[in-house]
Amino acid sequence: MNMFRIVWDFIQNQILGMKWLNHTIGKILFSFGLDIESKTGASIQFFIYDTIKITVLLCVLIYFISYIQSYFPPERSRRILGRFHGIGANCIAALLGTVTPFCSCSSIPLFIGFTSAGLPLGVTFSFLISSPMVDLGSLILLMSIFGSKIAVLYVIVGLIIAVVGGTIIEKLHMENHVEQYIKTAGNVDIDSPELTKKDRLLYAWEQVVATFRKVFPYILLGVGIGSFIHNWIPETWIENVLGGNNPFSVTLATLVGVPMYADIFGMIPVAEALYSKGAQLGAILAFMMAVTTLSLPSLIMLRKAVKPKLLALFIGICTMGIIIVGYLFNVFDHLFV
Repeated sequence: MNMFRIVWDFIQNQILGMKWLNHTIGKILFSFGLDIESKTGASIQFFIYDTIKITVLLCVLIYFISYIQSYFPPERSRRILGRFHGIGANCIAALLGTVTPFCSCSSIPLFIGFTSAGLPLGVTFSFLISSPMVDLGSLILLMSIFGSKIAVLYVIVGLIIAVVGGTIIEKLHMENHVEQYIKTAGNVDIDSPELTKKDRLLYAWEQVVATFRKVFPYILLGVGIGSFIHNWIPETWIENVLGGNNPFSVTLATLVGVPMYADIFGMIPVAEALYSKGAQLGAILAFMMAVTTLSLPSLIMLRKAVKPKLLALFIGICTMGIIIVGYLFNVFDHLFV
């Protein structure tokens, strides 16, 4: 058991966390005469280290995730979802969302396609919630910062929010609150061509390039913000706003995160910096969930597909779910971490 823990700690710290890279960058900066103990030096080290670490992990993960995703094109996903009914369909939809490395804006066209194809509305909303909030890439990246327990729990509660949210919408029978053009859109049933292994590998590489181009600016922005928080903002400020002494920290973090827009990969360095400064775990993860699931651009796009009452219900369910989960994470962090 002790050997297993040693091996796992090595994987988490040196392979996923790349602590060796941080040490190497520090040595290189020191050799150029930069004091890495100063705020400026530490900021530069943090920026270079986190940018390289997240980019490498992102590219490797997207490659493997996209290879898996090549077996689940939209048409096949629609057929899979069509075989299930009730809460089972919501669970499958939420799980399918985990293999689609999309931001909230990218998930909405698939949501529209699934809805126009006649899939139950609650099922399509379960997919819409889980796709930007939870994916295999976020699991690995969260493990590199918070450890395996928190990363796995994040994925589980994200799936629960997706399933519960979709089920509530299904039970309330909100079909009349979908815009008419979506309900009357024709669905062309076209089989996806069978891909060879070479085709799948090429598709995976193309997805890496496309995702990198789309996400990298947010990584740079997120790392820059994280570097600033990590080295320039006093710990007392973070603790007063998002620390344990503020009972409204989770609610505040959620409401602040809703109008923002960033990919989850860009949020990782911000979360890392906040955690090191003493912010509560629940507030950090609630902020991440709100930013990735309820961004203002995605809500504007979603409004084109659904009417205000359904949009408000979606926002309300996600916001309440995220706040509840945030406070549960605080309890978990206090009791078990």
